[in-house]
Amino acid sequence: MLLSDQDLIQQYLNGSEQAFEVLLNRHKTKIFTSIYLFTRDHEVAEDIFQEVFIKIIDTLRKGKYNHEGKFLQWALRISYNMCVDQFRRSKRQTQVSPSETFDVLNVIQASDDNMEQTMIKSQGIHRIQSLVDQLPPEQREVVILRHYADMSFKEISQLTRVSINTALGRMRYALINLRRLMEEKVELVY
Repeated sequence: MLLSDQDLIQQYLNGSEQAFEVLLNRHKTKIFTSIYLFTRDHEVAEDIFQEVFIKIIDTLRKGKYNHEGKFLQWALRISYNMCVDQFRRSKRQTQVSPSETFDVLNVIQASDDNMEQTMIKSQGIHRIQSLVDQLPPEQREVVILRHYADMSFKEISQLTRVSINTALGRMRYALINLRRLMEEKVELVY
């Protein structure tokens, strides 16, 4: 039987370290990926990821968690805020680029395709990722939160502290810009 996040949290608070491990394993890929896509640096993402779970553990132990079944959204909000803090500390914007030890494409689950299909998918994902990297920061942020962190527009608006209409508008302009960038790439080929 699959326990809910709330049940796992309660078991952890009752002394079950294994319950927290299950909770961590359930959500670590989405949380780490969203951190990595914001920081664009594997080592910084690992540091922030660890800080996020230290903060989560501290909050749980102090009895201050009260997000009623929305653990992932709460954890993503913490990670987002820590990414913003990191950005403010560094005062620079970095670029996503795969390193020898991490490539965001490795965390995306793929079905068992043959080698040719796998290569085509990989190239497509890589192209889309490079197009997303060319978007203005506000638009890139909404695309990452919506499609990589699987957040609703309401959650995005709360997390980024903008109205839902602003979040929707940013996504609309991101899609328009992505379409334009794709068309430009096609024109270059022909």
